[in-house]
Amino acid sequence: MQIAELKNVAAQVRRDIVTAVYSAQSGHPGGSLSCADVLTALYFEIMNVDPKNPKDPARDRFVLSKGHATPALYSVLAERGFFPVEELTTFRKLGSRLQGHPNMETLPGIDMSTGSLGQGISAAVGMAIAGKLDNASYRVYSVLGDGELQEGLVWEAAMAAAHYKLDNLCAIVDNNGLQIDGPNDKVMKVNPIDEKFKAFGWNVLKADGHDMESVVNALNEAKTLTNGKPTVIVASTVKGKGVSFMENNAGWHGKAPNREQAEAALKELGGKL
Repeated sequence: MQIAELKNVAAQVRRDIVTAVYSAQSGHPGGSLSCADVLTALYFEIMNVDPKNPKDPARDRFVLSKGHATPALYSVLAERGFFPVEELTTFRKLGSRLQGHPNMETLPGIDMSTGSLGQGISAAVGMAIAGKLDNASYRVYSVLGDGELQEGLVWEAAMAAAHYKLDNLCAIVDNNGLQIDGPNDKVMKVNPIDEKFKAFGWNVLKADGHDMESVVNALNEAKTLTNGKPTVIVASTVKGKGVSFMENNAGWHGKAPNREQAEAALKELGGKL
């Protein structure tokens, strides 16, 4: 897909995110909007996936380690054809397949149920180990939040990934600088993220998480790094990207817009309720 087409998909994904969270009157818009470009690039350009055969053993695997960002993941999966886009308005409703955190038992395209921070990247490491043991060609991708890096489990997983030489694993850190309680640096400093991963034995790449060409280039470069090391892409992003009153505002980490706010947000994103 051309970069311009990917940008158009990402713009629609952002509109879907706002619509889903507004429909539920619950959810996490800020961190979903910040990772929308990365997820779009993964599912529409980088990963080997087939909506018609979501359990294909040869498919690439994806784990949303920041499991609360399901509005982004569901929107990308719907736009990719894993389930009807119309279903997004059932987000977080009783009986819906689209619950607040991903459930691999109910929704096609979900490779791992996640939610508790740090466990997603740990599961991704296990998948990558399985791929090595099976001599399989698939790659494993996982998106983490930067606040999630405060979890010790992340670094246990990072040690294991380096120890087992998992060059079939690519982690992407959604580095928007904010978490539910405010700036990461005030809650618990996580920088320098790149130097930490280097010290743990990973290849480290950087990308502008809202420049589609930068994201695609980094993900493609990660594929070429078959040097016995896992790779992390530190993607610089903006929480709430695309909606002016949500951008760089920790208050929108886990809050739904009212009708007036949703209409304003969608207008900025080129859509409407």
